[in-house]
Amino acid sequence: MYRTNYVEIDLGAIRHNAGVMRARLSGGTRLLAVVKADAYGHGALAVSRAALEAGASMLAVAIPEEGEQLRSAGIAAPILVLGGIEPEAAEAVVRNRLTQTVFDAGTIDALSQAACRLGVPAQVHVKLDTGMSRIGVRSAADAARLALAADAAPGVQLTGAFTHFATADEPDATDTLSQIARFEEMTAAIAAVHPDPIVRHACNSAGIFRYPQAHYDMVRGGITLYGCVPSPDIAGVRQAMRWVTRAVYVKDLPAGARISYGGTFTAERPMRVMTVPVGYADGYRRAFSGKAQVLVRGRRAQVVGRVCMDQIMVDVTDIPGCAAGDEVVLMGAQGEACITADELAAWADTISYEILLAPSGRVPRVYR
Repeated sequence: MYRTNYVEIDLGAIRHNAGVMRARLSGGTRLLAVVKADAYGHGALAVSRAALEAGASMLAVAIPEEGEQLRSAGIAAPILVLGGIEPEAAEAVVRNRLTQTVFDAGTIDALSQAACRLGVPAQVHVKLDTGMSRIGVRSAADAARLALAADAAPGVQLTGAFTHFATADEPDATDTLSQIARFEEMTAAIAAVHPDPIVRHACNSAGIFRYPQAHYDMVRGGITLYGCVPSPDIAGVRQAMRWVTRAVYVKDLPAGARISYGGTFTAERPMRVMTVPVGYADGYRRAFSGKAQVLVRGRRAQVVGRVCMDQIMVDVTDIPGCAAGDEVVLMGAQGEACITADELAAWADTISYEILLAPSGRVPRVYR
């Protein structure tokens, strides 16, 4: 690494956040740690290990390739693939002993064929669409039919059923309570035709804190595992990601100087401006132009002018002693000050999830 520009991941925060969620669970409820999308940009392998150490009993990924990578690295815990698959992926799912989400008979058939070829059972969780309108069967009758199809398929084991709340982070509970009622109706229909116990799970991060009646057998901890909160009434978690770089140049500019592409910022007074070697090629989004702040010497400094591909400029006029080589924190804490992923998201008119995934491949991850 020839320049200081890295994302620091606090694995202690991951373990702490898993503990915060587990402390809220009803008796007997297990925690599934969602590590899809490279653990929301934090590094799936390191986060998986930390979450399992902190008491998570299952992991979840979005696609089979993510589960395969974890298996190749030695992760033995149960792994749920949350998304649908093409038939060609069935063999990889079974070979890697992944639990596959199913919502149609064709996927069950593909998994059955793969299980018979490999001599390895294919475990499945039925996805129930209770109001998200994304994937999943929509009625109790369809849920029962899919359970019967899974039971009739050689080599297939139906071990779970789940749904996903669409508005659990919203103040109005009406839709979520409706989803809970539909989920219970649909899982009852499954139980009527499939007497063996299954793992039921519905709660996402917001649901864990706001709907204890829906904890069931397992909950899925996603964004809160990483220290971001889907609802302002959730507290006690620590942000795990910190993005750090160093200044390369500081100079004085006269009043009237224009800064960066398009000259969109004009100095109204003599200024000291720091150039920082990070830009939208690193994932520091152009939408931050003129809005975002960074931390320098424990104080906030305003980004001025447009974010460039590889550099940004910040106003350090009122921060004495700034010089090339100073640490600059783009996200996370420096001393008592902190810039959160939620703040960055607000500056870019997006959500914290997208911010955590923003640092590009040329920004290394380091762990502590």
